[in-house]
Amino acid sequence: MNNQRMRLLLCSLVILISLPLAGCWSSKEIENLGFIVGTSLDLETAATDHNRNLLTITNQFLTSETVGAGTKEGKTHQKAYKNISETGDAALPTLRNMILRIDKRAFAEHSKVLVIGENLARTLNLQQTLDFFIREQEMRPSGLILIARDRASLTLESKNPIDIPAFQLLEMTQGHDRTTKILPPMTLTKIQGKLNSGASFLLQSVSSIKGEIKFTGAAVIKGKTNKLGGFLNEEELEGLTWISGKGKGGLVRGFDEETGLPLVYEILSMKSVIKSNVEGDRISFDVLIESEGRIAEHWDVSEKEFENGYLKRAEQASEKEVERLIKNVLNKIQHKYQADVSGFGNRLRIEHPRVWEKVKRDWDQTFSEVPIHCEVKLTIKDYGTSDH
Repeated sequence: MNNQRMRLLLCSLVILISLPLAGCWSSKEIENLGFIVGTSLDLETAATDHNRNLLTITNQFLTSETVGAGTKEGKTHQKAYKNISETGDAALPTLRNMILRIDKRAFAEHSKVLVIGENLARTLNLQQTLDFFIREQEMRPSGLILIARDRASLTLESKNPIDIPAFQLLEMTQGHDRTTKILPPMTLTKIQGKLNSGASFLLQSVSSIKGEIKFTGAAVIKGKTNKLGGFLNEEELEGLTWISGKGKGGLVRGFDEETGLPLVYEILSMKSVIKSNVEGDRISFDVLIESEGRIAEHWDVSEKEFENGYLKRAEQASEKEVERLIKNVLNKIQHKYQADVSGFGNRLRIEHPRVWEKVKRDWDQTFSEVPIHCEVKLTIKDYGTSDH
């Protein structure tokens, strides 16, 4: 009896040990997969009796055939990716129709970016647009969300056959650490909270210019509608970065008042403190912005960088430029878009919760009339290795 039990135990152990050697049961042969690395969404107006809006979805595929195609000798005309588009009135049926055109199984777990076209973002709210992609289990939640100026599908095209636009867009966001003209990445996971908050917010905008993709400021998403309200250019986005104090690096180009020659202040650190003030029914804000940096470039060879007079002028010239950037963007978001995309409402909610409860329903409208005073203090801590 003991021998039988021992044999049974040994057989069980052999089976258990053998299971991992069988490989991955759910594995998929890579030759049979079409990896979706990027997706774009554009709105079309159908020529039907109902004038129904239709959605054009473009998927950027990498397959065993496309990978390396752009680098093979004698085949430089072949692109390293393949874009396939389908049009329909709902996302899932439209995507399923792509099965009729590709000989690979679509695999979206490596998707990097989702680009939404301008017309679609202005017409439909983003909650509707993104609902399927948020629900889809195969879609990577870390996927980047961008808004295209004009058609989104153009941003998934490149005139260079060895480039893969979806990968380029992802890599371009890494420049956030070195410029104030790029927003921190917004992913599918992060955007859910923004859409549910009822507050206005920003998304990175991108354009295709002569076959080359470029980040071009930010898209303003209105909180009440979750629709695109308009765009901020790169300079205006710089101003907002200073207000938020969330920039990690970047440059400020100023001009010495005495000589008129340019100088460049490089940001080493920045911080911003927003303070809300309430007097009766009157709301106002004070913003204190501080930064430390270095002189990265200057054209006045007659001056000594370490002389106090010159350093003071350089700080003042840089401060004047930052103040100009802030004034311009505040004018636009308050009076043109009437959208608080810079966190003033959140500061009021924290510091004066009772007042916030009264104004939160129509905060964007209230924000458009609120006085905002900004003070900028830049300090040059490093002069580089030059002595003149």
